[in-house]
Amino acid sequence: MDFIKNPKVTEIFNSYPTIIKEKLKFLRQLILETASETEGVIKLEETLKWGEPSYVAKHGSTIRMNQKKSVPDQYAMYFTCTTGLVSTFNVIYRDTFSFEGNRAIVFNVSDEVPETELKHCISTALRYKKVKHLPLLGM
Repeated sequence: MDFIKNPKVTEIFNSYPTIIKEKLKFLRQLILETASETEGVIKLEETLKWGEPSYVAKHGSTIRMNQKKSVPDQYAMYFTCTTGLVSTFNVIYRDTFSFEGNRAIVFNVSDEVPETELKHCISTALRYKKVKHLPLLGM
């Protein structure tokens, strides 16, 4: 997989408090691992959207991440709210994750991130345009 890194994202990561920076870098690593393991993901681009670290693949939907400004000990992985991704994740993983409406999976800094389940969500987002017509997005 070809990864297009954006140096401005590094600047954003460095602006976060240490614990949040560590947590967001962990999410970034999960996205990179998942992209490299997901069939059909040939290129992943790292960019900034709304000033937030964001990741997009050709046939996917954008994945963003940021600290929750209203709750400083929380951070989130955001998905495009019009896709139905988060509502589907909520059906499949309602007992695993905390959700914010139809746009985010939210974590507390003290949470242990369920990696397998989150990678499943990430993989679905990276393939969104190929699975959006399937029941429960093929999950």
